[in-house]
Parts: sequence; C-alpha cells; structure tokens
Amino acid sequence: MIDGHTQLFGIIGDPVEHSLSPAMHNAALAHLGLNGVYVPMRPADLAEAFHGLRSLGFVGVSVTVPFKVAIMDLLDAIDPVARKIGAVNTLVFERTGTAVRCTGHNTDWLGSNRALAEVIDPAGRTVLLVGAGGAARAVGFGLIEAGAQVLLTNRTEAKGRELAGQLGCPFVPAADLAGIRADALINTTSAGMAPHIESMPIAPELLPHFPVVMDIVYAPLETRLLREATARGCRTIDGLTMLQYQGAAQFTLWTGREAPHPVMRQALLAALHGRHSSPFA
Repeated sequence: MIDGHTQLFGIIGDPVEHSLSPAMHNAALAHLGLNGVYVPMRPADLAEAFHGLRSLGFVGVSVTVPFKVAIMDLLDAIDPVARKIGAVNTLVFERTGTAVRCTGHNTDWLGSNRALAEVIDPAGRTVLLVGAGGAARAVGFGLIEAGAQVLLTNRTEAKGRELAGQLGCPFVPAADLAGIRADALINTTSAGMAPHIESMPIAPELLPHFPVVMDIVYAPLETRLLREATARGCRTIDGLTMLQYQGAAQFTLWTGREAPHPVMRQALLAALHGRHSSPFA
C-alpha cells in the first residue's frame, strides 16, 4: 500500500525506460514487507532533478548513464571508493531534522566482484578486461581491490591505454590477444547486446585461453560470447548476476536489511523475459 509513510526510492538515467532495477527493488521491498516504492525517472535537467529528489524526501536513488560522473558535483559527500573509481551509481539521503545530506557510492564494482567470485576467487588471478568505458573502470577497480592482476584491451587503443594507465595495469592491443592467457575474461562492452546479438568483443577461437568468461550484457541473457565460451568448455557468468549483486548492495545501503537475493533474481528474470533491455542500469 502506498500512503503518507511510503519511502521513496528510484533510478535516474537517460534513457531509463529499459531499466530492470524497478522490478528487482520493488520485489525486494515487498518481500520484506517494507513500505517503499522504487520508480524510474528521466530528468530533463540533472541539477534540478537532484534538488527535487532531496526536497521530496527520497531515501535512495540509483544513478545510471549518462549521469554517473556529472552527479558527483552535486553531492554533499562521496564515498572514498566511488571517488577513486570516478563514478557514482548510488545516492543515499540522510535526514537530521530539516537538514538533508546526500552521499554518493558505487556498488558496480561490488556487483562484478561478487558475480565473479561465484565461479572463481579473483585474488591472485589474472583477468583480461575488455572495454574502456565507465563499466570497465568500475569492474577494473574492483578486480584490483580484490587482488587480481588485470590486463586491459579495447577496440580504441588510445582510450584503452588511458584507462589502463589510470588503473595501473598493462594494455594489450587487439593484435596481441592471441598470445594472452588468463584465468578469466570479462566483457564490459555492449558487444552482443540486442539487437546486435551476433557481435562479439573477442574472436571465438581465443576463448579456450580463458577458463572463465563473464559478460555484463544481459539482453540476451546468454550472449553469443557466453554461448561460444560454453561450447569451448569455459565456465560462464551472465550479466544479470552482476546487476543483481550491485542492486543488493544498494538495497542494504538504503534499508540496512540483507537483500533477498533469490527474490531479486527471480524478479529480474521475469522482467527480462518480458522485454528487451540495456546492460547499464
């Protein structure tokens, strides 16, 4: 029931209609009997929207593309990890009387680490990271925090070398990938996302070099990358797993309650089967 005591949560992005986060978080709130609602919002102006969230009494908000960096200039405080990553995907509003303080966090790296840890402990392992965007930055940071040795490759070499320099890891040009062996490969690009489901971020014949293959794309749930990897004997991790774990970390930050993982996973699967989606929310 929505009433005068209902707590407000949501996600801001552009676009945001595709997001599966409302299904995941609303299912978790309902399962635990919490009086809250999580809504998608597409701001016309980020600064005005942020002040509106503060004034309207929102408790927690997810931030997706293209606002993960720009939102940082508006916050009262930023978690040290999020500041190191250089992006925020979670807002926590705290109220003391009439004063409101908003702190920015990043749970993307937690989500990727927990997803990978379901199959392999990243500590002491070598991981090839594919991509150089915001997702790659968060995933790469998380891997390094977990004690992994990261190798980075990217289609655009200049951008890849820039991020590799920021992460303090080696850059591998595409022409040299045939000689690379690693314990795991993580794709953080949009290659394979619907409607371009036949594209791949790496040549399929190279997949046996990576016993574990993880993809952050979750539409389709089994991307061509994961399908080709499975056919070659690799263990695979789908993109929905990272989304679930980063969302669970958000939920705990906002509510102080342990997230109901099976409920969130089921809600994500049900929502995913009902529509096409993007991998970035």
